[in-house]
Amino acid sequence: MLLHETMTDLGGLEFATFKLKPGVSEDKLIELSKCVEERFLSQQDELILHCLVRGKDGVYADIAMATSQQKAEEYCQQWLQDATALEYLELIDHETVDMTFWSRIN
Repeated sequence: MLLHETMTDLGGLEFATFKLKPGVSEDKLIELSKCVEERFLSQQDELILHCLVRGKDGVYADIAMATSQQKAEEYCQQWLQDATALEYLELIDHETVDMTFWSRIN
């Protein structure tokens, strides 16, 4: 989990739920999530938190919190230009993806 020094800067977030492609292990997902954090997300100054969580029935959520919703959306778009992030995205069953963006109001 990538964590910024303070959560008080939180202004927006990206919340994406998904399932893995058949045959993809959770261990592989975790491994690549850590690589994305080390090689890509750690370079994003206004990223506050990134984490991967598991729900019921094989559903996962990738959460990225940033200083604004605009920054969260920008970082999301940058995944498509990063080789490690693209490798991570290849593990995901794209038919199951539900991605939303949120702004902090309180």
